[in-house]
Amino acid sequence: MPEYLPTAPYKGTRDFLPAEMSVRTQVFGHLYDVLERRGFLRYDGPILESAEIYERKSGQEIADKQLYTLTDKGGRRLALRPEMTPSVARMIAGSAKSLSFPVRWYSHPNCHRYEAPQRGRVREHWQINADIFGSDSANCEIEIFELVHDLMAALGATPDMFVLRVNDRNLLSSALTDVAGVSEDHLSQVFALVDRWEKYPREKLAESAGEIGLSDKQFEKLAETLDAGEALLDELPAEVREQSNLVRVLNSSAGSLVKYEPMIVRGLAYYTSTVFEVFDTSPENRRALFGGGRYSDLASMFTPQQIPGIGFGMGDVTLIDFLDTHGLTPAPRSEVDVMVIPVTEDLSDAARSVAHSLRAAGLRTSTPIEHRKLGKELTRADKAGAAAVVIIGQEDWAAGNVTVRSLATREQNPVAIADAPAAVQALLA
Repeated sequence: MPEYLPTAPYKGTRDFLPAEMSVRTQVFGHLYDVLERRGFLRYDGPILESAEIYERKSGQEIADKQLYTLTDKGGRRLALRPEMTPSVARMIAGSAKSLSFPVRWYSHPNCHRYEAPQRGRVREHWQINADIFGSDSANCEIEIFELVHDLMAALGATPDMFVLRVNDRNLLSSALTDVAGVSEDHLSQVFALVDRWEKYPREKLAESAGEIGLSDKQFEKLAETLDAGEALLDELPAEVREQSNLVRVLNSSAGSLVKYEPMIVRGLAYYTSTVFEVFDTSPENRRALFGGGRYSDLASMFTPQQIPGIGFGMGDVTLIDFLDTHGLTPAPRSEVDVMVIPVTEDLSDAARSVAHSLRAAGLRTSTPIEHRKLGKELTRADKAGAAAVVIIGQEDWAAGNVTVRSLATREQNPVAIADAPAAVQALLA
């Protein structure tokens, strides 16, 4: 007996059969449209990058635990990209002299992270990345927050289905040191603790705080600080608030787009101020969907020129979960709009001619690969989701006609060959 290879994909990756691919194409098509109407230009880059750019900027979690690495034949250490931001920073730095800043760029890369597959997490995913480079203005934050709402609306989401939760790492640093009494020596460890704040029970958090060196009183003050919401801002020094783009946003008309949450941190090490996450409000899927933030010095790995940026990555796994949860997932499109069926094999050339005219009119059209009886072809057309068939019969063709049949009503009528596209479009309408 031959030993067959398994048909399942590598653990944590997915096959997308045509029906699933149809759904994805529709979803991402809506997102592309929104981005391009806002002036974002699409780019792409290599799936292989120097491992160093992630080890230096993406944070310990990705660099030490999730990076797929390899050494090429020249001895260079490479990695499959786990995210796009370091790559686009490299590209921006390399082409900075030819760019007119600020620029709006977007991409749709597939990324790889070695982690335990579970709901919302796999080892290979696709994500929409959108970034604005070259400006420190708070208008960048406003533009990004508006974009998030536009993208969600394009997928059919209403404002009650999600919440855009925002913070500023500089505000959080001040809150921890000036309000909660955390020493600067403990800041990075407490940041990591805050990033886990909503994922673990209070007892586990208190235990971790004790391991960091916080007293019980400090932990309680930390909890009180993180639960304070927007009222916390009044306790921060005026100079800290005045330097924050996020505070400017909160004090503008765009403040209604977001909710200030002191516990939003984001795990990636390159974020320097504004950070945000989009959360699903459904009790069935209450989790972060995607997020991003501002980085002031990411391009410094590649250039002395300081190029600030802000952006986010919207992953496909959590996005599709969100759509499924809220009943927003589009149905797969049919294979074709119309099938052209010759009654006899010698009419195949005639069928191809009619199919050509239908395609020229923008109709998705197919013809049989192998000749079969008309009844079988009608059944095949029905299964393919076609709205109509065009039947090519010997007598009709000789008279300059074809028969257009609706698969919904089963009604059929002869029409002139030249009128077939209009007749099918009328059925589709």
